[in-house]
Amino acid sequence: MHTEKRAASGLVSTIALFGSFGTLFCCALPALLVSIGAGAAVIGLVSTFPQLIWLSEHKVGLFIFAGIMLTVSGVMRYITRNAPCPADPLKAKVCTRMRRFSLGIFLFSLIMYLLGFYFAFIAHRLM
Repeated sequence: MHTEKRAASGLVSTIALFGSFGTLFCCALPALLVSIGAGAAVIGLVSTFPQLIWLSEHKVGLFIFAGIMLTVSGVMRYITRNAPCPADPLKAKVCTRMRRFSLGIFLFSLIMYLLGFYFAFIAHRLM
């Protein structure tokens, strides 16, 4: 039972991470580069990766999807927070290490999402 929950949690966390990267690339990175005066770098980036334009055009849907995935990932982490690790000391150590690593990835994804959200929806209104 716990193995299935962990596998589903890992899949959702991975999707949330990639969704957060999408928000970072669509909105935060170009805005950051332009704000530090590297507009030519943004033009070069968009010329090399024209998919960034598509991401920017669909940023609302991207942010909704990434937000839902991060929420589901957080709920899955909460549900499995007390799942038992194996009795074998070596496997228990790996289990504990992977839980900390998973938390780090979740927090990193959340920070990327919030950074992208700020640049996509808030920063341009403050300037």
